[in-house]
Amino acid sequence: MSEVSVLAKSANQAFVEFLDKGSTKLKNDILLEIAEQIKEQRAFLSEENKKDLEAGENAGLSKALLDRLALNDKRIQGMINACKEIAALNDPVGKITDMVVRPGGFKVGRMRVPIGVIGIIYEARPNVTIEAAALCLKSGNAVILRGGSSAFHSNLALVKILQGALKKNGVHENLISCLASKDRKAVDELLVQDEWIHLIIPRGGESLIRSVVEKSRIPVLKHYKGVCHVYVHEEADMEMALKIAVNAKVQRPAVCNSMETLVVDRKIAPAFLPKVLPALQKKGVEIRGCKETIAIYPDEVKETTEEDFTAEFLDLILAVKVVDGLDRAVAFINRYGSAHTDAIVTRDIRAANSFLNNVDSASVMVNASTRLSDGGVYGLGAEIGISTDRLHARGPMGLEELTTYKWIVTGDGHIRE
Repeated sequence: MSEVSVLAKSANQAFVEFLDKGSTKLKNDILLEIAEQIKEQRAFLSEENKKDLEAGENAGLSKALLDRLALNDKRIQGMINACKEIAALNDPVGKITDMVVRPGGFKVGRMRVPIGVIGIIYEARPNVTIEAAALCLKSGNAVILRGGSSAFHSNLALVKILQGALKKNGVHENLISCLASKDRKAVDELLVQDEWIHLIIPRGGESLIRSVVEKSRIPVLKHYKGVCHVYVHEEADMEMALKIAVNAKVQRPAVCNSMETLVVDRKIAPAFLPKVLPALQKKGVEIRGCKETIAIYPDEVKETTEEDFTAEFLDLILAVKVVDGLDRAVAFINRYGSAHTDAIVTRDIRAANSFLNNVDSASVMVNASTRLSDGGVYGLGAEIGISTDRLHARGPMGLEELTTYKWIVTGDGHIRE
């Protein structure tokens, strides 16, 4: 049996053990211990993260990627807060819903249960290690973590804290484990451990996710990319639209819920584009506009290509498209978007409702920045990822999305005639 198989089997055994002993109190005690240990070992985490940042700089990583990699004081505090917030959330495991009495007199309902062993494959962002582990723990799952090689030292340091908290509370340490190898073949081997692992969740760039989907024998929950839009309707409040557009693009451009294409109604474009585009350019955004955009605002605007409208730039680059009305805007978004997050800015209630009903995305917003598409912001405590799939879960995935259900039946000697 290979090392990866042994790891997967051990995680499965830890999961089975935890099914019996994993009370809500025990889960919360472990989460609070993790938070305390992160706080106490802040200096250690910073030193280990520094090794990754230095290696990343030497490897020529972009500023955006180095930002995702950094465990600064704010993000360390964010991990502490996430553990405490998840501990405070209601435990979905054991929740019984839809209990009905059938004509024969017996009862039928559904009970929330853990999915099982979850493999999470992700790039950069070492704070994902804590958020993913904490959510899997609270929902009663075992997890095998495989972070990117760029965050190798940071992830190992965090897993050490996680496993220490498990052992301190008498729980098998492999309930949370780590595939520590930098060899990509180890990931390929993990993806075929369908005897022991029940779900794979990849978080990262499109190439990583497509590779995982192609190679996995285990069900995969994913989104390929975040091509998010903000549509400025003809009845938009321009100051609101300006604020939302700038926030959606520049607040954190390297994340999947940042705006990649600004869609502007033809009737408002002559007034709005000369306001918003210079504001974005002052923030360092490169503008790529359609011909109509350039005709209205030609200053330092490159003409778009077809590829720009499907691109997830993850950088200070923005495509701009002028459209003729709401229906064209919806059609454009549904064609070029990635079903992640899309927003409309409008004062017209009918237009807002039409957009909500007809845009086919996991999150659809009215008068709000796409940057709000986040598990923590939605009140989930944190998120394991964002799914654009149609089955099981869609959008930010929190605790309940990390459970499934089983049917439960209670009778009084009932039999089928």
